[in-house]
This record gives sequence, structure tokens and C-alpha cells, in this order.
Amino acid sequence: MYKNVWNLYIYIENGLFGIQKTRKAVKNMDGPEFKDWLCHLEKTFLQDLSNDQRCTALDCLIASSGDVQLRHLSTRLEGLLKRDFLRLLPKELANYLLSWLDPITLGRCCQVSHQWNKMVTECTEAWQQACRVLGIQVPEDADESLHGNRAKNGLHWKTVYQKALWRLKQLRDGSAFDSTTLHGHTARVYSLHYRDGKVASGSDDLTVRLWDVASGKCLKVLQTHTVADIKFDDIKVITASFDNTIACWDLDSGERLQQFSGHSGAVFSIDYSDKLDLLVSGSADETVKLWRLSDGSHITTLTGHSDWVIQVLLQICCVESEKVQCGDHVILSMDKSIIKVWPISLSREIECVAMLTYPSEDSRGQLLLPRLHFDGRIVACSSDIGIMLWDFATLDLVRLISPPELAPTYQLGTSFLVSMGRVFTLCLDPQNLHIIYTQTQSVMSSWKLPIYRRSKRGSNFVAGCDSWLYGLMPQQEEGLVFATSMPDHSIHLVRWRTVTR
Repeated sequence: MYKNVWNLYIYIENGLFGIQKTRKAVKNMDGPEFKDWLCHLEKTFLQDLSNDQRCTALDCLIASSGDVQLRHLSTRLEGLLKRDFLRLLPKELANYLLSWLDPITLGRCCQVSHQWNKMVTECTEAWQQACRVLGIQVPEDADESLHGNRAKNGLHWKTVYQKALWRLKQLRDGSAFDSTTLHGHTARVYSLHYRDGKVASGSDDLTVRLWDVASGKCLKVLQTHTVADIKFDDIKVITASFDNTIACWDLDSGERLQQFSGHSGAVFSIDYSDKLDLLVSGSADETVKLWRLSDGSHITTLTGHSDWVIQVLLQICCVESEKVQCGDHVILSMDKSIIKVWPISLSREIECVAMLTYPSEDSRGQLLLPRLHFDGRIVACSSDIGIMLWDFATLDLVRLISPPELAPTYQLGTSFLVSMGRVFTLCLDPQNLHIIYTQTQSVMSSWKLPIYRRSKRGSNFVAGCDSWLYGLMPQQEEGLVFATSMPDHSIHLVRWRTVTR
């Protein structure tokens, strides 16, 4: 249509704009005439010109414009070319897009502008997902918290994420914990148990001491017998002894309430349930005995072990299986080579329904090490080839954590399992307390320990509150991480350090 740029320019000057030769004609164009002219211009520009011609036309207009027109053009172009798409989207759609971003990108988005920072901070879904990725426990009803105020809820979870990120940094660089030592016993401390901010210790000095973790003060001293294992609650203390007996003591008065006699060897491990009125004990006589907690009477004896029973657990099953119903109580008993599973039925004879042991193809030492762990779904136990995990629904060995890439300080075959969760695992070797990522099997952090007393049964070390092993909590972790007895009869505590950031 237009053979060269010059012809197009002439068309713009004369035909497209319809401008008269004199400035007076343009100035005298009234409202309706100007509107008609503008409509004709727009129609011609859109319908008669190609994209290249439109660009050329705009170049001509820009070249003909003065300061006022150029300033106006700059303002309009900034709004058209630099649109804030996040602000233009409906809030629900913007939040949906933000929920797909990783935490690092979310942080960068917060730095774009005040408006973006506000929108990203208030996006509850994005920060909850970031917390989950970091291993933080997010309750199912988290969206209903803070009285449904989503802005405050988003800020809350962003703050939780930032604090947890700092906590993980402390875990990696070794600044998350501090330690203290409890003195008071005058002979070997053989057993420890933790509950609700307190530690109970049993010793060869024929006493049980109750300690407050936060202050390190001794709250109670009970005169007992030699103590191989100990459990306690707000009312009573139960002790297993090398004198072949078990005793129940009143926590306040120190009076012995019950004595359980019947084992022909040292009693190494106990567990109990007030709900079932049941006490379970494992002994060097290779038996497991069940007792009525309230009156001390013997209920039954479970046999089948061919070695000392070094640990028993009484726990509720949380999964359905062919052997055990969900919600039923079950006893696990362990010697140095096998773990037996006994579903509890007080109305009929209790029988072993499964034996958990080494992989059949493994020909190494086959030695189970402390401690046995069972959370109702997974059975875990350390061994000389690593940490073995059994799925309680199938009672099959599903995993062996024995990676060669563990930290140089981690000593496979001499390491005990302290406690285990979905996110972290706590392990102990002769020199260090290790925090291991459960899924990746890599050592996240190692805490150097002083020379401590090692027990082959694992009764003289204990984990504190271990809920953080299933994911860091929104609240700051505090209290006991780990406790162990020392050669000088003291107790070494590893505690969470208070965050000052």
C-alpha cells in the first residue's frame, strides 16, 4: 500500500491524521470533530496498517512530540509494560501460585516491594508448606488457629519457619545444645528414665533420685535396692533390681507399695500400663513375666528366649495387621539376637506371633544393640550392621540404615539407638551423640560427649522429650535432649539451649 517510509509519513501527516495545513485548523477542532478524527485515526491504525507500519507510525509520532507528550508517554508505558501481575490476580489465585514456590523464592519475593512482602507474608498455605519441607509439624487444624485471621496466621507460620531455620543452623554448627552435670549418687548409676521435665536415676548406692532437668536440683531421694531399670509417674516409682525382684514405691513418702518376686535372675527391664493394671518384666532367667500392678500377683510367664531378656516394651498397636489389631496392646521382648512380639489377651493364653531378627542373607555378627524402639507403627533396633526397621503392619524388615557415607565420627557396630522419629534419629557411639536424617541416612550433627559409662543393655542412657524427632515444633524446643551416667557416678545432661535470636 505504501511503497516507502516517506509515503507512509506523508499519509500520516495528511490522510491518517486529517490535519489541515494550518495550525489554526487543528486548534479550532472542537470536541465532536476531535472525537471523530480520533476514531478515524484508531480505525485506520488498526485496520489498514501492518505491524511494521504501526511501529513506523509510532516512531514518527514520537519524533514529532515535545516534552509534555514524551513525559505523558513515559508514564503510560510504565503502567502498561511493568504490570504487577500478583496484585492484579484474585487473592485466592495469587495464594495458590505462591504455595508452589520454595522457601528461598518466597524470601526473594518478599524483597520485591512492600506490597509483595505483605501478600507473601499473609499467604498461610505457602508458609505452612515451607514448614513441612523443613520438617516442622503442622497440625491439620492449623488454618483454624488465630481465630481464622489468615493475615496473622500467615505471619505466624512465616515466623515459625524463620525460627526453625535458625534452629537447624544451630543443630548443624553445634550451638543448639548445652550440657550440665548432676551430682549426688555415691555408686554406679545403672538406670535412667525421663518424664515431664524430670529424670529418675537408680544406683548401686541403693537409692533412686528424682531430678528437675531445668534447674538440675534433686527433688527426691528414695531408699530402694540395686536398680537395673526404672520407670516413674506422678504417683509412683517402679524399679527392677539385680536382686531378682521388682518393687513399686510411693513417690511422695518413699514407702514400698508392692514387691514382685518370681524371677530367678536379675530383672533387666520393666514396663507397665495403669489402664491394663499390668506390669511386664524381662530377666536374665530368659523369661518375660506379667504381673498385676495393683496387688503384685503373678499373671503368667512367657518363655522362648534363649538368652537374657534385656528389654521389654508395652505399647499400643497403631496399625492393622494379620497378627495384631489396631488399638490392641502388645509386648515386645528383646534378647541379643531376636525380638519377640506378644499380643496381649488377658482372657486367653498369650502367644508369640512373630520373631524379628536379622536379614536371612546377612552372615555378619548378628548382635542386636540397645535400644529397642516402637511407636505403634515401626519397630526399630540398632545392631552391628546398622539400624533395622520393621513395618509392624506386615512385620517385615523394610529398611536397614547402615550408610557408608555416615560422618567419620559415627562408629557403625558400636552405636546405640537412643530414639527415632520420622524426620530425625538420635544415635550414640562411644564419643558422640549423633542426629541423623531418618530419610537420607546422613549425619546432620554430632555432639561431643565426655567419657561416659556404657551399658550393654542401654539402661543408663535415655532420650528426653523426643517429639522433635518427628519434626520440629512451632514452639521453641526446650528441656532434655539426652542423659547418660558417668564413671564418677554423676549424670551428664544434654539440653536445648534457649534461643536468644
